[in-house]
Amino acid sequence: MMIRFAIVPLLLALNFSTCKKHESVSQNSQPSSTSSPTPAAPVAAASPKITKPVVDQTAQVIIFCYHRLVDKIRYPGTEITPAAFEAQMKELKDRGITVISMQDLLAWKRGEKNIPPRCAVVSFDDGWKSQYEVAWPIMKKYGYPFTMFIYTEGVRGGSLGGGEAITWEQLADMRDNGVDIEAHSATHQDLREGHNIMLIASGGKRTKTKLTGPQYEQWMQNEVVGSKQLLEQRLGIKVNCFAVPFGNYNEHVKEIARNTGYEAMFTVYGQPITFTSPLDSIGRYAIEANKPKVFEDAMKMIGTSTGGAAAVAEVGAKDLATQPADGATVRTALPLIKANLSGIGQIEPGSVQMRVSGLGVVPASYDPKTGTVSYQVTQKLREKSCSVFVSAKSAGKKVEAHWTFGIEEGATGGTTPPAPTPKK
Repeated sequence: MMIRFAIVPLLLALNFSTCKKHESVSQNSQPSSTSSPTPAAPVAAASPKITKPVVDQTAQVIIFCYHRLVDKIRYPGTEITPAAFEAQMKELKDRGITVISMQDLLAWKRGEKNIPPRCAVVSFDDGWKSQYEVAWPIMKKYGYPFTMFIYTEGVRGGSLGGGEAITWEQLADMRDNGVDIEAHSATHQDLREGHNIMLIASGGKRTKTKLTGPQYEQWMQNEVVGSKQLLEQRLGIKVNCFAVPFGNYNEHVKEIARNTGYEAMFTVYGQPITFTSPLDSIGRYAIEANKPKVFEDAMKMIGTSTGGAAAVAEVGAKDLATQPADGATVRTALPLIKANLSGIGQIEPGSVQMRVSGLGVVPASYDPKTGTVSYQVTQKLREKSCSVFVSAKSAGKKVEAHWTFGIEEGATGGTTPPAPTPKK
């Protein structure tokens, strides 16, 4: 009897639950009654349209490249005294040139951020401990941001990292204090296929050789890709810039850098950077004790006005059918340099000018009929790479193009780029 009375409430509960379930299904499957419409859900307010800021496309940036800071100069091609360095940093401030970070420069180039009319970016190559111990305190004094381009085997403990090398701990300290750290390859050697390189075995044995084909491509993976990955893994950072050792590159080197995820590639052929300057060959002014005029020339190039530089349209070297081609290597130190300007538009003949690195402004000839500007080099080019700058006016607007080519070893009779050596 007790069992029978207990079952009755249970059956009633199950029946009530089933009815509620059917009622819910019926409400969901049947259209709403027109006599009692369900209120419409409120429409979400449209999100505001995000637009990029209007950036000053007439601004200009000069980029400096430094190496070691030492009181006693032994290697004037890569060294400068701390006093000279600080004087230059002070001059930037006195001249009203704003020092910005590399990432601000790239944000401006992407059209995402404005920068002052005249700016400078300061970078340091290789990874010497004097950059941590000497340069960084000076940069802190002036409140300047800067970028470190590091070749990873040159960090203390690497195959090329001696007592004068920066340590991973010092790099981490700089990272934690906002210093931008970027890649400069693994072993700091000429990255073009077929050039002499130094291979370093695990036991420290070194052999000089030329790599081609698959062997070269595998080596390049470590130099361009591996160095980026190591910096990112050891420091927990994002690396998006690559400085080419010695400034030597060609189209294949640029292609590998692009495919690796580098947003920008840097050389040591200084010129003011404009809004339209290509990101795969950004020139920097290399400051060295034996070339004191480089800093002065950079300051002159950025001008003295406070209203920004005149608008300049950057033209790609490929559009000008340049000779030698951008990134090519020639066998003579006295090349014929040419560019075809006919595709730009109506050129004002008297406005055409050509500059050649190591020579300055050269007496180039311009043929209005063909639109070709040319110059036969008569003084041997001494460096392993040469940059050419061509500018002209078209319809009242200045247009400019620049490209870089290499000179084969032995063609100049000069010294070859130094092989990587430990930071002793």
